[in-house]
Parts: sequence; structure tokens; C-alpha cells
Amino acid sequence: MIRQSSTPSGAHFAFTNRWGGVSAAPYESLNLGGHVGDDPAAVRANRDLAAKSLGLDPERVVWMNQVHGNDVAVVAAPRRGAQAPTADAIVTTHPGVALAVLTADCVPVLLADPGAGVVAAAHAGRPGLVAGVVPATVESMVGLGARPERIIAAIGPSVCGGCYEVPAAMRDEVAAAVPEARATTGWGTPSVDVAAGVLAQLARIGVPVGAATSRGATPGPPWRSHICTMESADHFSYRRERTTGRLAGYVWLDLDKETQ
Repeated sequence: MIRQSSTPSGAHFAFTNRWGGVSAAPYESLNLGGHVGDDPAAVRANRDLAAKSLGLDPERVVWMNQVHGNDVAVVAAPRRGAQAPTADAIVTTHPGVALAVLTADCVPVLLADPGAGVVAAAHAGRPGLVAGVVPATVESMVGLGARPERIIAAIGPSVCGGCYEVPAAMRDEVAAAVPEARATTGWGTPSVDVAAGVLAQLARIGVPVGAATSRGATPGPPWRSHICTMESADHFSYRRERTTGRLAGYVWLDLDKETQ
């Protein structure tokens, strides 16, 4: 149901697939998105299941209203009934508070500097890549004491450059902002590799990104998932299915970091 990776310094990263929940088709079964037409009770149950499987209190998970922009919200421990921030990245310095990002082809980006006690989650689709949501997220982390060279990055499942076909003019527009995102589909047409663009942006601002390729994964953080959501039946893909659920990425620091 969930792939989790942790560091000795107490940073945790997790990405879900589509299985292990209670939603009915076409959202089967671990849909974590509350804005896609699924039964709200099923979404709440799925969020509880996912959080508890990670050892998290569901009430201490912060979600976002994602809008494909570059706004970053700094958040504290959530309050019952509080509205999710409208943003495409969230940052916190509160140990034990998990930050969540929803995707179904876009790139989920999880970042942590355990030394500074700062974590962040960002939603990087094609518009967010061009708008610089990931550099803006790192800038917000640095403002809270993080150092780019100390940040650990984890890039979750997303549509790959071999599948994300776009018009040539759109590819040119993206490549003008982030050249590394220029790609070609497996059948020879223009495409965009958003994850490759995110990794290039991170590298330019000094965040270690390892040696992952567009189809490979490094063995541990920092790493990029090898999974293409459009190709994987185990993951939700908006481009493949249109009406479908949402995956989630989670990042948090151990609660006891607060007292160390």
C-alpha cells in the first residue's frame, strides 16, 4: 500500500499506491483526494488508514488545496476543523506534523533538513515547474534555518517523459524555463519530463539529488521513484483514466526531535 523510507536523523518519506483502501471504482481503492467526486466518508476512512499505517495521527496530517501555482504556506500543528491552505507547497518546523501532497501524474516532492528541523511537501505539475514552486519551497525552508546542501529530497511516482505527450509549442515553453524538462515520447513526439526538471531545479540551488535517471531510482534518499503513473496499474493516473483517485506523499520528522 505504501512505500516508506526513513533516515537515521529521523526524517520520514512515504508514497502511496492505489491499493489498501475502501473506495469503490473508479476510485478504487486508496483514493486520498477529496476533490475528485469520491464519497467523502471513503476518503476520510482512507486518510485514516494511510496515516495509521505510517504510525501517524490522522489529525496531525496537513493537506493542501492545490492550484498549480507556486505559493508556499508555512504551517503549524493542524487544528480540528481548520481549512487546508490554498497552496502548492507547505513547510513546517513542527516535529510529528506530517505534510501531505496529492498527485495523479504530477510530481510529489518531499524535502527535509532534519538538522534544522524543517520539512516540506510540494506539488509540481507542468505549470508549477515553470512557475518555480520547488525553488520557492526551498527558499521558504532556508528562511526557517534549512541549508540546501543538507536537504534530503524524495521524488515520488509521476508520469514519465516517455509518456507525457504535449504539443511542440508547450514543450518549447517549458524548456525555455527548465531546459532539462525537454523530452520525447516513446513513439517520437514532443513531451515533458517534469521530474527531470524538478531534479535540475534542485541541483541548481544546491540540493543533493543523487544520480537518478529518468527511468531509474537511487537506492535511498535522495531518490526518484522509477514508477510512471501512466504505465502502472497500481497507481492513479489522470492522463490515463481522467476520473480517478489521488495518490499521496507524506513527509515528517520524529516527534522526539522537538526535545533534542
